[in-house]
Amino acid sequence: MSYDNLRRDWHTRTVTIANGASLSGEADLGGGRLVAVQIPPAWTAADITFAASSASGGTFGPVRDGAGTVLTLTGFAVNEVVYLSPNDTAGIRYIKVRSGTAGVPVNQGADRVITLFVRPV
Repeated sequence: MSYDNLRRDWHTRTVTIANGASLSGEADLGGGRLVAVQIPPAWTAADITFAASSASGGTFGPVRDGAGTVLTLTGFAVNEVVYLSPNDTAGIRYIKVRSGTAGVPVNQGADRVITLFVRPV
């Protein structure tokens, strides 16, 4: 199957980081893998990190890559779609998007809606 055909099978979820907050509500990836994030049209400057849990409403912890480094999106512009390695999000069911890091969160200056692209497994 070609790469283009795989993209037709992708679906999206949206999460919102509320005005004055740094962490979104949770999104259920439904057994898929997060493969891209669309940055909203306005964004208070900050990197993006993620928190994940195996249960809805459960305890969320930072998402790390295979080397143990916190998965971080940097150097993006508004309205861009930033791709991730599907291996970095394998096995994640519930995910939240964070503006900044767990140690240095950055509150957003308005509600920010982030689109998550999910590839079925």
